[in-house]
Amino acid sequence: MGDFDALKAAIEGEFSGWQVWRSDAGRWYATRSGDLTDAQLQAGCAMTVAADDSAGLRRLLVEQTRGGREDG
Repeated sequence: MGDFDALKAAIEGEFSGWQVWRSDAGRWYATRSGDLTDAQLQAGCAMTVAADDSAGLRRLLVEQTRGGREDG
């Protein structure tokens, strides 16, 4: 599980405010550590995103933090 731990730490370091985990089925998830405003939700921000692998999760997090979608 060392590879997962390293990737998890790298993603969480790159995208502060997100907590990363992997399901028993191997799917990757990230959840925001803070709440979103109604405006952020309406703008397309998500509390949790999921992908098949770490690269896919990174792409989703880039999308979530692009264009003023950052929480905070």
